[in-house]
Amino acid sequence: MKFSIDRKNGGYFHYLDRDGSLLCSDKAVWLQNRSLWFFSKLYNEIEKNDEWFAAAKNGYEFIKNHCIDSDGRMFFLVDKQGRKLRKRRYWFTETFGVLGLSEYAKAANDREAYELALQTYKLIVHLYHHPEELPSKFYSENRNIRSLTATMLLMSTTQVIRAMDVDKNVSSDFSQVIDTCIGDIQRYFFKPNERALLETVAQDGSVINTPDGRTINPGHSIETAWFLMQEGLYRGNRDTIALGLQILDASLERGWDETYGGLFSFVDLEGKPSEHVEWDMKYWWPHTESLYALLLAYVITKDDKYLASYDEVHAWTFSHFPDYEYGEWYGYLHRDGSIALPIKGSAWKGTLHLPRLLIQGMALIDDCINQ
Repeated sequence: MKFSIDRKNGGYFHYLDRDGSLLCSDKAVWLQNRSLWFFSKLYNEIEKNDEWFAAAKNGYEFIKNHCIDSDGRMFFLVDKQGRKLRKRRYWFTETFGVLGLSEYAKAANDREAYELALQTYKLIVHLYHHPEELPSKFYSENRNIRSLTATMLLMSTTQVIRAMDVDKNVSSDFSQVIDTCIGDIQRYFFKPNERALLETVAQDGSVINTPDGRTINPGHSIETAWFLMQEGLYRGNRDTIALGLQILDASLERGWDETYGGLFSFVDLEGKPSEHVEWDMKYWWPHTESLYALLLAYVITKDDKYLASYDEVHAWTFSHFPDYEYGEWYGYLHRDGSIALPIKGSAWKGTLHLPRLLIQGMALIDDCINQ
């Protein structure tokens, strides 16, 4: 509320130093979307606070008026006034647009915002099934790949907009999309014999024997795990819950640093050196995803091993990431837990993972207390 809201131009600043001072006034659109989600979510689930709603509306107007291109895609980066600077080939910015717009539509009871969210959602579903319409990372005739990020984000985005389905007439469409995502995770990305969820695979799901092809991102894997567990609970499907638990177990085994504690950013399937120079750094967001996934796993199974793991991750996380002098969390630590970057925000670190953990974790604990 104090440092991020741009009350002159609209939207939100996010390039913030440790004390909240502004480092750059450019605005990453996926973080505009995440901040819109954040303030709307607070208003919808925590308190009907007029200041939070005004902060959400400030972001919605900026996104609607400046961040959407004529083809329905969103820009990746704009300047403080909303003039376009960069647009990426990925449609990941749009997924967070759906999150923010749909949550705001609920807060404001705004049909226009919901229709914009639905329109954006339909676009990313189309692009998921027709990746050839966007520039490819590789020459596809020689290396045609699948990305876990696309699948997991589409599944999560579908879960969010399904909950906002104001007309209650397209739920079957949402279910079909999630069916596809679950099937793709099982068929292509999860290797149960190797106990690994891979980031990138060949079109047929086979392992590509390159550093990229052997990469495991523990944060993404654990995030995917709780998306699956939540879907299993929603459907009453034990198999989907079991898949999520299996991925969670495997990802923690591979990702947890037994020497210093905390989660690695990247690990290699075969234990070979990673080409990611930051592989052993400790990022804030995999730890928030782990905390929620472990809490959810314990609530579902009542297995004490998840509670013990939760306590271990919680102790390490809250003794390293929070900045108790200036507030908020550091985002980037060295392997031993010392601070690598003191900044509080950048083009990559913004508002989503931490408040999502806290809001959803609170709700989960409240449910347990009230049972």
